[in-house]
Amino acid sequence: MDYDEVLENYDPVLGLEVHVELSTHTKMFCGCPVAFGAEPNTQVCPTCLGLPGSLPVVNETGVESAIRIGLALNCEIAEWCRFARKNYFYPDMPKNFQTSQYDEPIAFNGWLDVELEDGSTVRVEIERAHMEEDTGKSLHVGGSTGRIHGADFSLLDYNRAGVPLIEIVTKPITGTRERAPEVARAYVTALRDLLRALEVSDVRMDQGSLRCDANVSLMPRGTTEFGTRTETKNVNSLRSVERAVRYEMTRQAAVLASGGTIRQETRHFDESTGSTSAGRAKETSEDYRYFPEPDLVPIAPSRQWVEDLRSTLPEMPSARRKRIQAEWNLSDLELRDLLNLGAVDVIAATVAEGASPAEARAWWVSHLAQEANSRGVELDELPISPRAVADVIKLVADGLLTNKLARSVVEGVLAGEGSPAEVVEQRGLKVVSDESALTAAVDEALAAQPDVLEKIRSGKVQAAGAIVGAVMKATKGQADAKRVRELILERSGV
Repeated sequence: MDYDEVLENYDPVLGLEVHVELSTHTKMFCGCPVAFGAEPNTQVCPTCLGLPGSLPVVNETGVESAIRIGLALNCEIAEWCRFARKNYFYPDMPKNFQTSQYDEPIAFNGWLDVELEDGSTVRVEIERAHMEEDTGKSLHVGGSTGRIHGADFSLLDYNRAGVPLIEIVTKPITGTRERAPEVARAYVTALRDLLRALEVSDVRMDQGSLRCDANVSLMPRGTTEFGTRTETKNVNSLRSVERAVRYEMTRQAAVLASGGTIRQETRHFDESTGSTSAGRAKETSEDYRYFPEPDLVPIAPSRQWVEDLRSTLPEMPSARRKRIQAEWNLSDLELRDLLNLGAVDVIAATVAEGASPAEARAWWVSHLAQEANSRGVELDELPISPRAVADVIKLVADGLLTNKLARSVVEGVLAGEGSPAEVVEQRGLKVVSDESALTAAVDEALAAQPDVLEKIRSGKVQAAGAIVGAVMKATKGQADAKRVRELILERSGV
């Protein structure tokens, strides 16, 4: 159904469940290492493989991270909570149950203010943030979709089984109308920024360390009873979150308008088409047969521990953005452009290394942004650090590099040739500052173009540009153009 027609007849209701893999060194209930990209089934032990006789032990850092996330989301922190077994039979869980939390989460009743592109704010209420472990990963070989249907066989990698997860669940989000897809994207963006600031996760959606399940239902206009929801699983980019919500709204509206009913089910999002497809019928909590985990003692965070962890919270992203906007003297549009580009953090880090905000912005939003775009990566994924960019800026300020030479140095750093100082040395890019060498180069250029010399002497000083160009060519661009021009006028008697 056309999107405008959807809004004429229905009101959307959202519910967003975000799974966050924590950046701990070991898994949630055992000592196996956590590292993305390791050889399959090399980071496993009897505990995370669910072998008989093995017993779990809670990762203290994982609990600390959960409490810090809850505090940052303005949640209440439970004085007493415990783990539960979530039972389901699927190959990615070798124990046939997932150790999670059910009716007693560690954090609950919170909220996060989310800023939209026009500067308006939507408060998203948080139902809960609870601890659990991740599942293993299935690789379906054969077929055209990469899913189990149509595959010739499946391979299982249990490296991810047991990795610490925090699941953050919103309360139903209503009243967003046509902005529902935008709100969904903005919420996941704000949550990602918050988690990154807390340094509890690398929040790499492309690697699965941040995954969003988007629940969508529709209510006929003028009613208050929620419709049947669908859950689009494991959406792995911000853009896809927005597209998935929008598509489900139009799909569900078409089904309802034709007299059909919505099936409560999981759905898969197809990046190439922007559409969703049916998965499995969605289980209810009764289907999972939750019961308290008998092998783990309850967790009772002391109020002192909670307050100590509260004191470790960093400046929140929204407050940081307002401070940076004031310090860097940015307009709302300029700040929004930097946020959309993902440049704020790298610019701030470059400023922290001694560069001015204006110079840091100039590098990251022009030359380096173009480079990131051509490589198809984010700015912070470029093989150049804020420290290196600050070093290049300082070399220019000290008169050791021209802007043109500085670009060559940056290209060398990006190519893996070393630090800026090493690239300057290896490529021989330092500015020619020897006064006698510059004077000789100017005299030679003037002698080679006597007609230009006469023009300069007759008062046409703009003609000096031709001599500047000749000197720059002779010095391979390593002369200070400003000083060259001064010498030309001096040697011409002007």
